[in-house]
Amino acid sequence: MINFKQEELAQELFSALKYKFPEVSLINITESPADPRAVWVNITAPEDEDREIDLIEFAGDKTTDILLDYGYYISIMTR
Repeated sequence: MINFKQEELAQELFSALKYKFPEVSLINITESPADPRAVWVNITAPEDEDREIDLIEFAGDKTTDILLDYGYYISIMTR
């Protein structure tokens, strides 16, 4: 079960991604099937492969900050 803080951090992560990559859309926020303590932010992938690589690198920095600051493992999944 995703708690309030995880939901808040996941929404903030998506907002930061949407600001830098306006072409992406939020699909949903779910628990990881492998680890219920982890949260996945499922988003649409940019059409351009280079842009998707930039998105993954940017998200990696943001999710690392969340992990270090709050102890929550949140990652993105592009589709």
